[in-house]
Amino acid sequence: MKKAILCPLALLICQALAAQQAATVNWESLKFLVGKWVGEGSAETGQPGAGTCSFEPGLQGKVLIRKNHAEYPATNEHPAIVHDDLMIIYADESRHKLRAFYTDDEGHVIQYTATADSDGKSAVFLADAEAGSPRYRLTYTVTQPDRMTVEFEMAPPGKPDQFQKFISGKLRKSPDVN
Repeated sequence: MKKAILCPLALLICQALAAQQAATVNWESLKFLVGKWVGEGSAETGQPGAGTCSFEPGLQGKVLIRKNHAEYPATNEHPAIVHDDLMIIYADESRHKLRAFYTDDEGHVIQYTATADSDGKSAVFLADAEAGSPRYRLTYTVTQPDRMTVEFEMAPPGKPDQFQKFISGKLRKSPDVN
């Protein structure tokens, strides 16, 4: 008799935990990012630049993949900069959070925790704080239905919450490829 009661009770607890976990990882809040984007902005050197990025679902909807390409022409003070990076956003079921793995052509690897407003108008990717290393924050904010801003900030080692703007830009959805 005890087994007859405990089995359904255990099943209900597992279902409740699964529902709570699913509610914690909110993919819908990142839906505004999906598509191909064209951007313009400035690098930390002050050089104006342009580029493209895309956010596409992958692995049968289990991840969101961002590919980014930016170019900053040479100026009298600075050489040209070309930058490519890849970020994979995924549900970390053990932490009940959205996480992201970032890597780029310069050899940087960053682990982020992603949070998004429930209204689907902004997302923040906050890097894990590591002793002796800079900390990063990447923020996307919708300004119009087909436009958003992006800001990449860095906090110096030992001061993980003192962010300063490193790169900022404006993105518009590319109508010819969406």
